[in-house]
Order: sequence, then structure tokens, then C-alpha cells
Amino acid sequence: MSKKPKLKIIPLGGLNEIGKNLTVIEYGEEILAIDCGLAFPSESMLGIDLVIPDTTYLARNRNKVVGLVLTHGHEDHIGAVPYALKNFNAPIYGSRMTLGLLEHKLKEHGMVSEVEMQTVKPGTVKKIGQNFKVEFINVNHSIAGALALAIHTPAGVLVHTGDFKIDCTPISGEMINLTRLGELGKAGVLAMFSDSTNVERAGYTMSERTVGERFDEIFSKSSDKRIIVASFASNVHRIQQIINSAVRNKRKVAVSGRSMLTICEVAMELGYLHVPKGTIIDIEEINRFRPQQLVIVTTGSQGEPMSALTRMAFSDHRSVEIGQGDLVILSANPIPGNEKAVSTVINELFKKGVEVIYESLAEVHVSGHACQEELKLILGLVKPKYFIPVHGEHRHLVRHARLGEMMGVLPENIFVMGLGEVLEMNQDGAAVTGSVTAGQILVDGIGVGDVGNIVLRDRKHLGEEGLIVAVVTLSNEKEILAGPDIISRGFVYVRESEDLMEEMKDIVTDAVLAGRTSGHGDWNSIKTSIRTMLGDFIFDKTKRKPVILPVITEV
Repeated sequence: MSKKPKLKIIPLGGLNEIGKNLTVIEYGEEILAIDCGLAFPSESMLGIDLVIPDTTYLARNRNKVVGLVLTHGHEDHIGAVPYALKNFNAPIYGSRMTLGLLEHKLKEHGMVSEVEMQTVKPGTVKKIGQNFKVEFINVNHSIAGALALAIHTPAGVLVHTGDFKIDCTPISGEMINLTRLGELGKAGVLAMFSDSTNVERAGYTMSERTVGERFDEIFSKSSDKRIIVASFASNVHRIQQIINSAVRNKRKVAVSGRSMLTICEVAMELGYLHVPKGTIIDIEEINRFRPQQLVIVTTGSQGEPMSALTRMAFSDHRSVEIGQGDLVILSANPIPGNEKAVSTVINELFKKGVEVIYESLAEVHVSGHACQEELKLILGLVKPKYFIPVHGEHRHLVRHARLGEMMGVLPENIFVMGLGEVLEMNQDGAAVTGSVTAGQILVDGIGVGDVGNIVLRDRKHLGEEGLIVAVVTLSNEKEILAGPDIISRGFVYVRESEDLMEEMKDIVTDAVLAGRTSGHGDWNSIKTSIRTMLGDFIFDKTKRKPVILPVITEV
């Protein structure tokens, strides 16, 4: 009798970080991938546009991948799909909203015709490959069409919560299907992966409807102002509430920001966003209406440099000029790391005499993620044998693991994993048995993976210390025919440092002579000599280390 293979769990993203979620489930000769998202670059990643998971493992096992299941349509869960599909291609499963947003992305990459997408509904089950039956369960989140997954495998049932919260009064659709999660728990769940984003917050996450009530209150008290609301573009429920309040207060709605326009179009087309006819106007038409007749819904709640709200704040927006008499509502909390950028935008708005309402002053935002009591409730309902916290930095995973212990999961059955680790399990036991290639790939323009740590280090060095180019023309006998000339970029202002520039020329002349008479006396020796001697001189004079680029022309 052949022994059954063990189930393998391999996280390739979303652990010890916020974003780029990607989890691999492997059984026998088949692989099921869950989500494939991106992260946004940190301040140290100069010039980088996006960060995506390293999918080398999936590329090496492309023939095993039987499906990609998407829990919802946020960028940190679907943003890397077009890039990953260049390494493997498999059917993609998701809700109408999720696949609607993904289809728009695939069109931008010219890939729609190459990808098979299958729409699923809560309560349905799809057989994917020979070893996976995936059951889709309705959950509440800050975007429509969010799903949890129950993955039925020969080794047992896995539950993946996706991003969720428990909202008993959701804006649209039904509340999270706690009944089904409880039924799965009674039948027996081998392992559960659960969202850890808000594990540090006690209590329960407030209902999205509370924000709608606050909007109504603010709108009614601001009947003499033009209202501008910045929010996450993907938060369709929030946009719906802004529109509802605008309609109740007889205001027109204009939309600003590329991503906001795209998501509103997709949501209206799919029936997730309900807008009375004549409510939405083009942003170019706002001058036809009095300020108190308008609401502008915009991107920029995170202070992004090129976002619509930031351009408004710095008087750089093509259609909207803001000032006294305007009210700006920031309906989102700053993502960790964005606090400074958000603060900068708020300060600029205040300088212009704009009234600004943000989270610290009024409850104009609620999270889409579960707090501690909700996380404990899910653990109590599902009762998993093994528990793997996901979607969070290391401290989030550790604190979620402690909640698991509190709810009765044995400590030895809780796994706080790292990217690329391979967790093998069955009903008899589970253990981390190895690792695979994992990490991050940097996207710069159309380049994917061609910028690494060395390039980032050079960019940082250039940004902090500047560049010196030493240009000299030499004969075949290595005699100086022209120059040296010194070009400074980001190091010193030449007109105010003429003496220093002349001294640098003398140093380059000496360096050419030194390079010619020592070592091999070839071009590389001369360049090395220039770089070393000029670098030492500049540091001695200025205590700075600019990048030095010798340029030698042979005549």
C-alpha cells in the first residue's frame, strides 16, 4: 500500500511584511497558489515603482500549477499577477469584482487573451486539479467580493481567511458566513491561515456604516463648503457612502485620480457601486457648479507624491484649485511609513486655508481588518489542529500566535513561518522541513528584476554624496592632450568652488602620471589611480565621498 504524500505549505510573500501576499499549497504533483500581490517600495528603494514576490519556485514547477485563487481585489493580493503569469500560466479564480479589477490590469499588460479566468460566488465549490476542492466563503472587508477559502485536500481541510473583519451591518451583501466556518470547525480543520494585520488592536472593528453616519453629519454641517474626500480607491463601500451622502445633500460628485476612476467604472459596470443617474460629473465640469453643490472623490489619502490630492495641495492639479471655503476629509489611516507624507499634505492644505478633517480628529475611517476579539472568535469557530498566522510583520505574527494558544491551539502546532520555508503536514504531525527560493523582485519602469541591492546602493550613494566626472584626453603614449575637466553634479556648486575645482584638476593630472608609471600602466590602472587619488583628496578637504567617474578619451 503506497504511503500518501504530505501536504506542503510554502509562503512566498505576506509574512514578516505588509503586502505581496502569496501562499503555495502543494500536494503530490499539484500546486495551488493563493493570491499574488505587490508591495510598495520603502523610502530606501530609490526609483523603484513596485515590489513583487520572487516566483522562482513556481517558475521551476510551472507544470504543477493547477490554479491561482484570489481572495479579493486589493493590490497587495492581485497586483503582481501580470508579472507572475510570465513564469507560469494557470486558471485564475475569484469573485466578479476581483476578476473585473484583474482584467483591467491584464489589459494594460496586453495579456487578457492569454489568461483563463473563472468567476466564483460565495457558497460554491470548484474542483481544481485532482487534489483540490476549493469552497468559497463570504467575508466582510473594505472591498466588495472578498472571500475566505476552505481548501479540501486528501490530507485534510485548510481554511484561509483572506483579509476580513466581522461586520454585522455591511454596506452591501451579507455579513461574514460564521455559520459555515463553524460547520467546518465541527467537521475538523487540519490547518488555518488567518489575517494578522490588526492583531495589536483590542476589541472589535467598527462597522463601515458608522463612517456613513459621520459623513452625513459632516455634509449637513458643511452646506456652504465644497467637500473633497480622499480615500483608498479600492474601498468601494466607502465611495458608495460618500455618494449616498452627496445625493442626500443634493450635491454632484466628481472623481479625480486614475485608479479611482478605474475602480469606480469597474464597480458600476459590475453592479457593486450604485449611483443615481446624473450624480457623477466629469472633473472638467466642476466650474459649472457652485462650490457647495460639489463633492470631489479623490486618491491621495496616503500622501503619494503624484496623487490627485497632493497635486491639489501643491497647486499642481489641472482641474482643481483649492483654498479657503474648501473642506478636505482624509478617509483613511496612514499606512505605516506614510505618516510623514500624509502630514506634509495636511500642512500644505492648512497653509491654503483649507479645513481638514482627518482620523485623529473625527471617525471618518474604519479598518477592513479584524481586531483581537474577532480573530479569537474565528479561532474558536474553526478550531484548527495547526495554525499559521499570515499577512503581517513579525510582531503581528507572534502576537497572533499567542492568541492561538489562548484559544486552545497547542503551542507545538502553531507555526510562525518565514518566506520560503516549507511546512509539511498531515493528521499525524507537522514540521518545517526545508526552504525554497523566496524574497522580493524590484520593478523599475518596464524592468523587472534588473535592479538589485548594488544598484540601489549606488543610487543612494549618488543621492547623498553626488557625482564627480573627471574627463581627460590622452594620446597613445598616455600623454595628456586635453583637460582634465571636472564636472560636478550634486556635489558642489561649481561657481562658488572654483579653487577646489582647480585643485581637483591638479590631482587628476598627478593621478594620470601615477597610473601611467605604476602597475600595468594601462587605461584601467589610470582610471583606478584617478578614482583613488581624487577620492582621498576630496574626503580630506570635505569629509564627503561622491561617486567618482573617470572618463578617458584616446586620440
